[in-house]
Amino acid sequence: MTDDNPPLRTHATKKPVAESWEPELAELRLRQALAREMGGRDRVERQHAGGRLTVRERIDRMLDPGTFQEIGSIAGKASYDDRGTITGFIPANCVFGRGLVDGRPVVVAGDDFTLRGGSADAAIKGKPKMSEELATQFRTPIIRLIEGSGGGGSVKTIETTGRANLPGGLAESTSFHLIANQMAQVPVVGLGLGSVAGLGAARLVASHYSVMVKDIAAVFVAGPPVVERLGEPRTKQELGGWQIQLGCGAVDHAVDTEEQAFDAARRFLSYLPSSVYDLPPRVRGWDDTGRRDESLITAIPKVKKQAYHMRRIIETVVDKGSFFEMGKLFGRSIITGLARLDGWPVALMAGDPLFDGGAWTADACSKIIRFVDMAQTFHLPIVHLVDCPGFQVGLRAESNAVIRWGVRALSAINQTTVPWCSIVVRNCYGVGGLGHQPVGHLCLRYAWPSGSWGSLPLEGGIEAAYRAEIAAAPDPQARLEEIEERLNRLRSPFRTAEAFWVDEVIDPRNTRRLLCDFANLAAPLRAVGEARFGMRP
Repeated sequence: MTDDNPPLRTHATKKPVAESWEPELAELRLRQALAREMGGRDRVERQHAGGRLTVRERIDRMLDPGTFQEIGSIAGKASYDDRGTITGFIPANCVFGRGLVDGRPVVVAGDDFTLRGGSADAAIKGKPKMSEELATQFRTPIIRLIEGSGGGGSVKTIETTGRANLPGGLAESTSFHLIANQMAQVPVVGLGLGSVAGLGAARLVASHYSVMVKDIAAVFVAGPPVVERLGEPRTKQELGGWQIQLGCGAVDHAVDTEEQAFDAARRFLSYLPSSVYDLPPRVRGWDDTGRRDESLITAIPKVKKQAYHMRRIIETVVDKGSFFEMGKLFGRSIITGLARLDGWPVALMAGDPLFDGGAWTADACSKIIRFVDMAQTFHLPIVHLVDCPGFQVGLRAESNAVIRWGVRALSAINQTTVPWCSIVVRNCYGVGGLGHQPVGHLCLRYAWPSGSWGSLPLEGGIEAAYRAEIAAAPDPQARLEEIEERLNRLRSPFRTAEAFWVDEVIDPRNTRRLLCDFANLAAPLRAVGEARFGMRP
C-alpha cells in the first residue's frame, strides 16, 4: 500500500555560522595586560631602584612555579571614550589568588606599592577581604606580602571620597574581624617588604609568623612625617627598623633579602597543618633516632654560675638541621621554635642562661604565651628543655609587672591539652618553675643528673632562712658554707626521684632517643579541630 501523500522533500538548509566570543576574550586579555602594568613603567622602575620587587614578582617567587591562579585580575577603575571603549585602566592595589607552596595549597595576597603606596585610595575593598575569607573557608594557610598601609587610608582619602572615614564604621569596609579570628583557624604568615604603616602594620603582626627584610622594611603605627609633627624627628629605620621591631617582639624574624623571606615562610609552613582540621605533616630524614652525642655528658658545667649554650643542646637532640627558631631577639631568656623528632613536628622551648640567667622576664613570659597558644592551636606536642631559676627579681622586673605576665604564662601552659615532655637540664625553681609543664594532665618528665630544683635557689635563700644561726656563729662565713654543703647533698635529683616526683633521671646522651619515643607516642593522640580558645596575635 502506498502513501498518497508522501512527505515533501526539501533541500538541506545551511547551518548558521557560530558567532565567536573572541572579541570579548581579546578585551579580557587587554584588561589583564593593563592590570599587569600595575602603576606604570616609571613607578615599577622606582620600585626596582629601591631594591624591591613588585607584587607580581613577589607572588611568582613565593609560590611553586606556574601555580598562581589569580582572582579579581581585572578589578580596578577603568576610563572609557564616548563609544564605551576602554581607554585606560588603574588596577586595584591588592593582588591575590591561590597557589601551591611545596605542593600544598595556599592563599597569597600582596600590596601593590606602585599604586598609591598600597593605600585605600587605590583599593577595591572586596579583594583583601575575600583573600581572608577564602583562606578560612577552604582551610588553607594565607601569606600576606605587605608594603605600604595595606589598604589603610591616607590623608588624600578625604579629598578623593569627599568625606572622612570612621574606622570600622561599615562592616564591609574592613576585614579585620576576619583577620582577628583567622589565627584560630589557619596558619598566617606576614612578610614586611617595604615601609609598612597603620593597617598594614596591624596585618603584619596579626600572624603566627612575621618577617621583615632588613634595610628595605620598616614597620610603624605612623611614619616619620607624622611623628615629626609631634616633635620627634626620626628616620624610618630609627622609628621602625628591624632591630626595633624584633627587639620588642612585634615581629619574629629579619632577613637580608626578599628571597630569604620567601624561604623562611616556606619553611615555617612546612611544620604546620593546612588548618586546625588537619594534622601537621611528618617529614622523615636520614637522622638516626638512637643517635647519641658524647658532648651532652659535659654540656652543663658543674659550676652553677657558669653559663652554657642551650642552642647547641637543641641542635644535638632534634633531627639534624630541623630547628626553626622564632622570636630570637625578644624575651631572650627563653628560646622558642619548631623542630622535628623522627620526622614529627614539635614545638620546642628551652631556657637560655646566657640572658638574665634563664629567669623568666615579663618579655619572656609574653613570648611563651604566644608560642604555647600557637602549639595548642595547631596540635603540636611541646618539648621543654628546662633551665629556669624562676621569675626575674628586682625593681626592673617588678616595674614590668613580671608577676602579671608570669601568671598569664603559667595559665597558658596549664590550659594546653597537647602532649608535653619536659627535661630538666639544670634549674627549676620558684613560681616560675611551675611552668616547666602543665599539672592538670599526664606529662612526661625527665631530669639530667645536673638538674636542680626547689622553692628557692640555695644561693641567697640560705642567708634568708638561716640568718639568725649564721649571725650567731663564731665564723659566719664558715657556717654559711657548712649549711650550703649540707643542703646541696639533700637536693640531689636522685633524692627527688626516690619520691617519684620526676619520672626518671637519665643519661643526657639518651635524650634524643627518649624525645623521639615521645614524638611517636604523641602522634596518634593529636586531635583536630578548633582549640577551646582562639589565639590572639
